[in-house]
Amino acid sequence: MRIMLVTDQYPPMVGGVPAVVHGLAVDFVNRGHLVWVAAPSQGPHDMHSLEQKVRVYRYSSFEWPTYEGLRIPFLPFMPMRNLLKRSDPDIIHIHSPIVLGNIAQILAGGLRKPVIATNHYLPINMSRALSVDPLFGKPFNNITYSYLVSFCNRCEYVTAPTKTALDLLYEHGLRAPAGVISNGIDLKQFSPGERSVEMLQRYNLPLDRPIVLHVNRLSEEKRINILLDAVAKMHLAAHIALAGSGPAEAELREQVERLHIGDRISFLGFVNDDDLLALRRSANLFVIASEADLQSLATMEAMACGLPVIAADSYALPELVHTGENGYLFPPGNSDELARLLDTMLADPALCKQMGAKSLAIIAAHDRLKVIEKWESLYRRLSNEFIEARQRKLQYRMARKNPHFKRSAKRPSRIVRTGDLKLE
Repeated sequence: MRIMLVTDQYPPMVGGVPAVVHGLAVDFVNRGHLVWVAAPSQGPHDMHSLEQKVRVYRYSSFEWPTYEGLRIPFLPFMPMRNLLKRSDPDIIHIHSPIVLGNIAQILAGGLRKPVIATNHYLPINMSRALSVDPLFGKPFNNITYSYLVSFCNRCEYVTAPTKTALDLLYEHGLRAPAGVISNGIDLKQFSPGERSVEMLQRYNLPLDRPIVLHVNRLSEEKRINILLDAVAKMHLAAHIALAGSGPAEAELREQVERLHIGDRISFLGFVNDDDLLALRRSANLFVIASEADLQSLATMEAMACGLPVIAADSYALPELVHTGENGYLFPPGNSDELARLLDTMLADPALCKQMGAKSLAIIAAHDRLKVIEKWESLYRRLSNEFIEARQRKLQYRMARKNPHFKRSAKRPSRIVRTGDLKLE
């Protein structure tokens, strides 16, 4: 198949959406498909390159002032149109409903191409301050969802990585055919392994205390401040390794000094994939206090490495963390309960091991190989529907020119949908 992926977030940008889209692109190419990616450049010039056999077209952009690392393209209508005409994709899959996604959706109609949209966003991802503001929060959330759902309803099919994420769209008026497809996890890459003393030493992590790992962007909506408050309230000696960087780092470091927990916290900064895998295998527990995740790749990767998880009972995290089975959920923002659960689990290594094994069983359903097969099935179905619709339209026009045309013939719709694909 010929596949076009459209996204405003793609490597070298770090984060969940860039990782998901890059993973899909590479997996599709490795399965014999032709793949194009449309994404912002890292500067003021258009450029294209072949990256791991993926044809990546990057369009001139500027950095978004309120979100570090996010690039906004300069409305490349004609370059995008030329790319779509040259590549002639069977399917256009949009992962960012903003600049490039809007352009691709507009052009797809004229070029008669089927469009899938995947929603990765929450209003809080765009601005926590506005999303939770007592005066402006509700209007901001309503406006954001109104835009997202309006965009999605103009697509042939809509997906979300979790039932929670899809239900949010339904609650705000989604009418387009839709289904759940997990972001998936590469279970060949992420798996349990031996504890690495060398890796712990490389990052100056203690060998004589349990290691609690947190991997995420250091930003306000990830609520790492709640984790730091909990550490100050813990009774058990443990060490927290924070892997990641972001705009809230300076504020979080000040909080660590204020709470006098500097000897229990390590800011690791950006950690490369190989080191991060070894750190997951060397940790005792994974924790996430975020209130802004529609799935959480970081949690999935930790589970695939056999770690139990303590997570905030927020949005889609309960779909991964089953309290009492592979970890525990705590009320969002409740550092007292988080501290209690950390003490409880770290004091019982046998419990952690048992729950880690359950993490492996739960994450097996998210194997990326199964996910890719679901995408391929959906792509083929939509592409075939479009081909059949075009053929019916051509036959109708020919029949109109035929003097024996029957007046009872029904004019076909532009697109004929056969119903939702069962993807759960």
